[in-house]
Amino acid sequence: MGDLGVDTAVEAVGEGRYRATLSKEWEIWGPMGGYVAAVALRAAGAESPFDRPASFFCHYLSVAGFDTVDIEVTLLRQARTACSQRVVMTQGGKTVLDSTVWSVGPVEGLEHHLPDPPEVAGPDELRPVEELVPEDAPPPYPFWNNLESRPLEFRKDWPPPGPLPPEWRTWARFRPTATFEDPWVDACRAVVLIDVQSWPSATGPHAWQMPPFIAPSLDLYVAFHEPCPGEPWLLADGHAPAAGDGLIGWTGRLWSPGRRLVASGGGQALCRRLPSPAGG
Repeated sequence: MGDLGVDTAVEAVGEGRYRATLSKEWEIWGPMGGYVAAVALRAAGAESPFDRPASFFCHYLSVAGFDTVDIEVTLLRQARTACSQRVVMTQGGKTVLDSTVWSVGPVEGLEHHLPDPPEVAGPDELRPVEELVPEDAPPPYPFWNNLESRPLEFRKDWPPPGPLPPEWRTWARFRPTATFEDPWVDACRAVVLIDVQSWPSATGPHAWQMPPFIAPSLDLYVAFHEPCPGEPWLLADGHAPAAGDGLIGWTGRLWSPGRRLVASGGGQALCRRLPSPAGG
C-alpha cells in the first residue's frame, strides 16, 4: 500500500529542478497517470509563491518506469495574485509528462455555487468494495490498495449481461493517510481521483463484450474549486459520453459529502488493442 503524501514527495536538486521516485504501489498499466501528474503538481507547489492551486493541465507523453524521474519547473508568468508554471518530467532522457499549472493568492471576486450534485447515498450508507467481492479476489492493480472504495452500484455478475451507462460513481478515501493539511497535497487527491474516472466510465457500454482494449489518457485537465482538506471521503462522478475512431472523451467531477464541488476536469483517452493471447 502506498501513501499519497509520501509517494508524491519531491526533492529539490537545484534551481527549479526536482527529483522523485515513482512507486510501484500506484500501478495501473504502468504508473497511474493521475499519480504521475500529482508528482508534477507537488513540484509546482514547491516553487509557487501561493498556497492555492487553481488548475492543472498535462499531456502524457510516454509511460514511465517505477524509478527516479527528473522534474523541471519553469516560471511562465508571475503576477501579484497569480502564477503560471510549466512542469516537465523526464526519465532517462525521455519526456514523460509536460504540464502547466496556475496557482493564485487571496483574491476577491464573484461567488456562486450552482452545480447540481447527484442525489446518491452517502459513504456511511454503502459497503466497502472488499465486502462485495470474494475474499480471495485481489485488486486488479496495486493502485486500488491505496483507496477505500464504496461504489454506488456493484455487480457481482461480470461481465454484465448487456450495455451499462457510460458512468462510474464511487465514494473514495485514501489510505493509510486520508486527508492532508498541505493544500498542494490535498489537491493531489483531486488529480488522482479525477484522472481515474476515465476508464471505468468508458467501459460501461462495452464491458459485456469484454473488448480487447485498454485506453491510456492522452491528457488531463483539472480545475480546483472548493478544497475540503478535512473531508476524508470524496465522491468520484465520472462520465464518458462519446467514444469513436479510437478516442474516448470523458469528464469527471469530485464532490464532498456536503455535495460541494471540489474539482472537475476531463480529457481524451486513446484506445490500444491488447496483444493476442499466445497461440491465439
